[in-house]
Amino acid sequence: MAHGGKPRPMKGIRQLAEHLDISIGTVSRALNGKPDVNEETRKRVLAAAEQLGYVANQSGRSLRQGTTNVIGLMIQSSRETVENSDNFFLTVTGGLQSVFSRHNLDLIMLPCPHDEDPYEYLKRMVARRIADAMIISETQRVDKRFDLLAKAKIPFAALGRSLSGAQHAWADLDFDGVANAAVDRLVAHGHRRIAISAPASEINLGFIFVEGYRRALERHGIAYDPALVLRAKSSEQGGYQVGDELLKLHDRPTAVILIYELMAIGLYRRLMEAGIVPGRDIAVVSFREAPRAKFLQPALTCFRTSVHDLGVELAEILLSSMPAYSQEYSGKARQTVWPLELIPGESDAFQLTTVK
Repeated sequence: MAHGGKPRPMKGIRQLAEHLDISIGTVSRALNGKPDVNEETRKRVLAAAEQLGYVANQSGRSLRQGTTNVIGLMIQSSRETVENSDNFFLTVTGGLQSVFSRHNLDLIMLPCPHDEDPYEYLKRMVARRIADAMIISETQRVDKRFDLLAKAKIPFAALGRSLSGAQHAWADLDFDGVANAAVDRLVAHGHRRIAISAPASEINLGFIFVEGYRRALERHGIAYDPALVLRAKSSEQGGYQVGDELLKLHDRPTAVILIYELMAIGLYRRLMEAGIVPGRDIAVVSFREAPRAKFLQPALTCFRTSVHDLGVELAEILLSSMPAYSQEYSGKARQTVWPLELIPGESDAFQLTTVK
């Protein structure tokens, strides 16, 4: 006993067994709920463990079982991500954890530094075997991480599609559907010269978004003009840059579709500096509803979805590929395009009278 009559915390199962004068094997089986332990003995072991502050050595148990009970979520970490992020990833992780907690699995974030190759970073994480399964995000058009995880035989799912991941598990927002719906709405309001913002990187969602936009224009008999694809960082500063590029165009577009919701804040500022009013002089449609963009006037036309439920879907897709849980999630589709719902605002509500 420690001074003051308080029990000294126990560090190992051996000390607990010595205290009870029971074999280590019996104590271990009692703690793990094995059926071959007398119920009275089990209660005695559990009561002593609680009283004496015994905590199981999870790392040792994991080493013996060959598992960690950890799922890794790899994200790209940069100043832009921190400064311009809304609650997207926090909400996704909330959905992920709501599923993983059912199975006593822990989720850890693996932030890849902005100046490191994501492939090399993931190689290091795989070599350390810090997780039983992985979730990767910000998938590239061609993404070597898919092949790396497949060869390492580590179960994984991706938040996003890739040409590299044709046979692998993923869930992705419906970028193609949003581009089509936005073009349809703008054309119905009389617009024919419609610009679009796209990421300045090789992230695959940008290719899907622009391709959906191109096909939608062709459906309406409108020629695709590469000059109207404005590439910028997905941030408020990027939105300001898009506004600047729009102002420089000789035949200025009457509408613009934004790939990232917070770009609208920078875009509004740049246009208003030039005396151009969104919702009156130019139509603006944004990809997704964001808390910080809710205060814009005129109210932004955008798309809404349950990001929490997207996280739930992604977690269940991942578990369906893990041998220990695949039976429970055997009916789960391994690839999901997640829908979004149009939320009409005032930023594109006007009807264009002069068709260009």
